[in-house]
Amino acid sequence: MKLDKVDIELLRLLQEDCKKTTKQYADALHLSKTAVYERIRRLERNGVITQYAALVDKEKVGRDFMVLCQIRLVQHTKENVLKFEREVLQLQEVSECFHVGGDYDYILKIFVEDMKSYREFMVTKLTAITNIGNTQSSFVINEVKNSPSVHI
Repeated sequence: MKLDKVDIELLRLLQEDCKKTTKQYADALHLSKTAVYERIRRLERNGVITQYAALVDKEKVGRDFMVLCQIRLVQHTKENVLKFEREVLQLQEVSECFHVGGDYDYILKIFVEDMKSYREFMVTKLTAITNIGNTQSSFVINEVKNSPSVHI
């Protein structure tokens, strides 16, 4: 799907705040409500917009201790990779998981309450996954930039 300048601006507005009314987007884009509505539906139908989400203040829900955990598997067989990925999908503390190249195989973004909670998570859940060779954890001191938006 080819995106024009209006599509790109509409996507920027939606990523900034998807709770506005169609009229508010139409006013900002100098289009009719119907034209904006149809553009949004087309972007959804074509899979450009995949979902809508509410962003939560991690501190207010007691999950502001962020850890980036690098994982190296013992063996890189298809079976081990798929098994690890299936199991990590079940861990609620893991908000993101990336299969990467380099010294490690995966990077996990984990949110827990505190260091004690992270230790409990590591001991009872993460290291219970078979075929993990080793892990390295980095504890986030401060988020300098955190944006869910994709710049187009």
